[in-house]
Amino acid sequence: MNPVASFPYVYFLGVGGIGMSALARWFAANGHQVSGYDKTSTPLTQALEAEGIAIHYDDAVTSIPAVVRENREQTLVVLTPAIPKNHQEWAWLQAEGYDIRKRSQVLGVLTQGRRTIAVAGTHGKTTTSSMVAHLLHHSGVNCAAFLGGISVNLGSNLLLPTPGPDADKAPVVVEADEYDRSFLTLRPTMAIVTSTDADHLDIYGDKEALVESFRQFVRQIEPGGTLIINHTADESVAAAAPAGVTVVRYGLSASQGPELYAANITAQGHQFHFDLHSAQAVVSELELAVPGYHNVENMLAAAYVALLLGVEPAILQEAVAAYRGVKRRFEFVVTTKQNIYVDDYAHHPREIEAFLRSLRALYPQKRLRVIFQPHLFSRTRDFAAGFAESLSIADEVRLLDIYPARELPIDGVSSEIIFHDITSPSKLLQTKEEVVRDAQTDTSFDVLATVGAGDIDQLVPRLKNILQNRWNGPEA
Repeated sequence: MNPVASFPYVYFLGVGGIGMSALARWFAANGHQVSGYDKTSTPLTQALEAEGIAIHYDDAVTSIPAVVRENREQTLVVLTPAIPKNHQEWAWLQAEGYDIRKRSQVLGVLTQGRRTIAVAGTHGKTTTSSMVAHLLHHSGVNCAAFLGGISVNLGSNLLLPTPGPDADKAPVVVEADEYDRSFLTLRPTMAIVTSTDADHLDIYGDKEALVESFRQFVRQIEPGGTLIINHTADESVAAAAPAGVTVVRYGLSASQGPELYAANITAQGHQFHFDLHSAQAVVSELELAVPGYHNVENMLAAAYVALLLGVEPAILQEAVAAYRGVKRRFEFVVTTKQNIYVDDYAHHPREIEAFLRSLRALYPQKRLRVIFQPHLFSRTRDFAAGFAESLSIADEVRLLDIYPARELPIDGVSSEIIFHDITSPSKLLQTKEEVVRDAQTDTSFDVLATVGAGDIDQLVPRLKNILQNRWNGPEA
């Protein structure tokens, strides 16, 4: 039996994390008694509770369910790296000798021996992995998926294979996270690398160490496997592929991705139309409802995986057209004839640049306001200049305080170090309440974007309600 599947009780420290919650759902769906702790109640934790998972929000040993406290040998504890070192429950569970494993370790064990499609990259991996899962599922390929976001099509961050004698043979799609070198627990059959830009320098120290982790990840591709790698990725990563692993480079033109590229790209409203060219097949007239040239690239990689797994081009066309994205990835919240409100999870300068340039391309004559919440003190410190440059694409910028997540404050690091270098005609440092207040009365903008990976998503329903009432236009 799978060594983590043998525990009847599973307790999650940080159950509300997007990757943690997918694992929690997997264990619950497979008959385990699941419970957990998280810092705050969110729509995701509330959904888990509605699914029967007991969750508490105070760091107290007495709040750990009695069945966990009384059954040490039969309990698996799953830990997220976001849990602080001084967490009382974690300290007690360690002292009591519980089997405690990181989320990445559990994911590595669950996928061991399975045909694994791992999607890695400092950005783009959530969207691309959700695309792979959707294309396979929509095309009738029995598969599983652990995603880092809520797929609009699936309505979840977890896809379970259809039960049956071949369920254990179903391929599994996994978002392979480079944070804390988590993806090194995986041994994929196919791997996609979307980008290797510098990030998580609080863990790696410098970009070279980050790139080395990607090289290690690529070296773990199974013999006879495939590496599908974006043309922007560090060349040494592709070169690290073991002998016998097929390397496929992809991009928006034949010069960028000689083995996999797009042609005849056109934007029609929110849709992008393009042809896919590869050695396996040419698939014409693909229609992608999620805008952005970066999403055309993401879909190229995902569609190629589907082709390799036997999906016919005609079926692939239907599956691509049916894709509706991931929550908080270029998500259109309010759309009227004159005004647009979009929400996005972007939290790295290159992600923000790609997102805002796509908005500019869609609405070149409209005034764009972006509300951005920086994520992590260390990331703000390391990329302040890049954040300022990318945010300056907007006409108006509103900066919130830094969302600390797992970090303690760093002296001299605040949103102001971004703010000073923003060149947009209008810029302000604001609180969430000031953002909401302005949305009720300020009519200077036509397009609004909320951007960030922290708790800025809590603003979305409030702003949606205000703007729908204020703009008073029919949903498009």
